[in-house]
Amino acid sequence: MLTLHINGRDVPLDADPAMPILWALRDLLNMTGTKFGCGAALCGACTVHINGQPVRSCVTPVSAALGQSITTIEVMETDRVGKAVQDAWIRHDVPQCGYCQSGQVMSATALLKAGKSPTDADIDAAMAGNICRCGTYQRIRAAIKDAAETLG
Repeated sequence: MLTLHINGRDVPLDADPAMPILWALRDLLNMTGTKFGCGAALCGACTVHINGQPVRSCVTPVSAALGQSITTIEVMETDRVGKAVQDAWIRHDVPQCGYCQSGQVMSATALLKAGKSPTDADIDAAMAGNICRCGTYQRIRAAIKDAAETLG
């Protein structure tokens, strides 16, 4: 039996340590906010935070998170920065199909927690691993800048 620290609480988990975090979250813990996209860490839909850093959970084994703090999209509404990002997403009509949004929000939140006034280059670098098949990149950039302004 393994124990993961997820969203502020210790969670016992009967899983192979090599299992990707994504499947532990979705299949074993029924936390379906984190999405499967490509399975190769190329699209960003599966992004979670480990110790505040955005990580692709589809290729990160459970063993890499032992003793670490995992944060998922499920708690972003109660996180000051995450809530600001989500509110800006709504104001700027970012979601289209919505599939990539949890990963986008997680990456944007990590960016804003690292620095409150990102430049276009900062946003491009932080969001480079997140693909939006609907092409809302300009709205994403505007929402990130809006959230940064809201956070002051």
